Amino acid sequence: MDSLAVIVARRKRQDKLFGALGIACTSLGLIMLVVLLGDLMYQGFGRINWQFLTSFTSRRAGSAGILAAWVGSLAVMCITGLTAVPLGVAAGVYMEEYGRKGRINTIIEVNIANLAGVPSIIYGLMGLGVFITLFDFGRSFLTGGLTLALLILPIVIVATREALRTIPVHVREAAYALGATKWQVVRHHLLPYSLGGITTGVIIAMSRAIGETAPLIAVGAVAYLASLPQPAPFSGEFPFVSFEWIESPFTVLPILMFNWTSRPQADFQSNAAAAGLVLIAITLSLNAIAIFIRYRARRRIKW
Repeated sequence: MDSLAVIVARRKRQDKLFGALGIACTSLGLIMLVVLLGDLMYQGFGRINWQFLTSFTSRRAGSAGILAAWVGSLAVMCITGLTAVPLGVAAGVYMEEYGRKGRINTIIEVNIANLAGVPSIIYGLMGLGVFITLFDFGRSFLTGGLTLALLILPIVIVATREALRTIPVHVREAAYALGATKWQVVRHHLLPYSLGGITTGVIIAMSRAIGETAPLIAVGAVAYLASLPQPAPFSGEFPFVSFEWIESPFTVLPILMFNWTSRPQADFQSNAAAAGLVLIAITLSLNAIAIFIRYRARRRIKW
């Protein structure tokens, strides 16, 4: 009995020690985040104003703005999301629900998991070789968006498969027992129930893509751009919508920040910090929209 009590006491001390270690690691990460945000706000918050948001970049730090950069970031993210999310979800559904278990499927799974950890510059070089050299898309929004779509595609596929695996097997069995086809089970049961997990994976993937610099440098993102995409996506004349802007040169906030931080002047460092705060605000806003969609979807689900 004494030895059993000693073992139990030792296990409890180990549990408390592990809990304390976890709290310490979490606190360290939060402290570093607060310090980073505090430093950015100290350097750049005073620089954020309407002129900074609505002006193009300039060789003079005081008159430089981020209009082309934040518009470019949103445009590239639209192309990335519209490309990677449908393809990633479709691939994940096929591999999890339709694909036969075997050697080929196992090889594909291993390669997708490995692609999720490949350095981003490799995707930039692939985008340079495929979209610019092979398909001749040029150094455009389309090339940048497709390159980032390839970057986050493995993340979306893995998130989709993991979300589908969390659905209890009795949901599938009940639907099949009522005569539903494979597609009806996927369409009306599996996808709605797994939407929360899929959305979480998409949020993580898009958050990674919006801050990437190396692959966009490789495919020719412009550091100095004093114009918006031409022609404008919307117009007052028929057909009212134009997609020619995807062929225009582009820049994004990370590229502009990289350019400013490479300059020795203190004012450009403040501009870079302010651009970083705007980038964080855009990322949090996009994440908030995705979380809201996930919340509404979960409320409609009834097990």
